[in-house]
Amino acid sequence: MTSRNWVHLFLTTLVVGAVTTAVVGFIVRWDEFQQLLSDFNILEFLSILVWLMGVGLIFSILSQMGFFAYLTVHRFGLGIFKSLWNAVQILLIAFVLFDLVYLRYNAFAESGESLMSYIGLAVIVLVTGLIVSFLKVKQTNKEAFIPALFFMIVVTVIEWVPVLRVNEHSWLYLMLFPLLACNAYQLLVLQRLNQKSLEERKALEEKVKAKTNKKAQKKPSNA
Repeated sequence: MTSRNWVHLFLTTLVVGAVTTAVVGFIVRWDEFQQLLSDFNILEFLSILVWLMGVGLIFSILSQMGFFAYLTVHRFGLGIFKSLWNAVQILLIAFVLFDLVYLRYNAFAESGESLMSYIGLAVIVLVTGLIVSFLKVKQTNKEAFIPALFFMIVVTVIEWVPVLRVNEHSWLYLMLFPLLACNAYQLLVLQRLNQKSLEERKALEEKVKAKTNKKAQKKPSNA
């Protein structure tokens, strides 16, 4: 990927994170926003909105760190496990989804509390991962399904760990959806940016070659 396209990916992912967090925060904290709007307290409303967008930028940077870390891990995984790498990823996906339910339930469930609320979050992550993975397959090939699913589930949950440890209800959703949005965006736009970078490199090479040929034609003969 060229530096220009990398900067484009970085900036647009920041926007995705900021906007998604603002929207989710508006929904999660609707009672607070509704009160501010009814009181015509526009300045405080805008200050909270800007704060949410700032938090979204942090989530976006965390997502991008996870994305580029996974690209490195994926290469190492292919080199170490070779054809078994997909099987290893499937096992890790199952392990993470199980722990996302089981460990949280053991740590935070109160007496008589249902398991369904803990399963619900895992289902959201799984369904989103499946949808994004199918879209990735349409963009590329069927071999991309397992890596995409691994990234959308395992890496997202790892990025989500700071809030999972606290288990504060509103923050769980406030961080989860921006992470899913940023991760999905990066995964789906990567192919287009790589192709664009390849075309830009070819165009640059042709331009340099044409310029070199032009200089060679203008050079006087020694004969």
